[in-house]
Amino acid sequence: MFSLFSKKAISYFSAEEQEQIVQAIRDAELRTSGEVRVYIESRCNYVDPLLRAKEIFGKLKMHETAAHNAALVYVAMKDRQLAVFGDEGIHQKVGDAFWNAEVQNMLLHFNKQHYASGIANVVGSIGKALETHFPYDAATDKNELPDEIVFGK
Repeated sequence: MFSLFSKKAISYFSAEEQEQIVQAIRDAELRTSGEVRVYIESRCNYVDPLLRAKEIFGKLKMHETAAHNAALVYVAMKDRQLAVFGDEGIHQKVGDAFWNAEVQNMLLHFNKQHYASGIANVVGSIGKALETHFPYDAATDKNELPDEIVFGK
């Protein structure tokens, strides 16, 4: 049976670093109806990590959010590839320049081997963009996607 997720999650982060990333997701989602997920795997089987991020986005059913305002932070640790992919609702608001800037922001941290803080920082930036365009509404908002880090193979 095919599984998108490995049975034994490969741990690239300490428990504290994992909590830092998950807390960044939770903090970002407190201020918006948008959703943010983080997907970590060892290797990217694609030349372009954005294509892999788009594939993962679909497999995680992130396109099923009501406002199409979900974003995925994708990192292939061993291949040192990364991408940020946003659904059409948020992409129409922020455009390619925003996503490219966030990748560059993450690279600045990664080049100093600050992986967890780089991911947490980008999640925070995405949260601010989502808050601007999709503010939190207590009457209608619900957490549509899990907050934990997804570890692939």
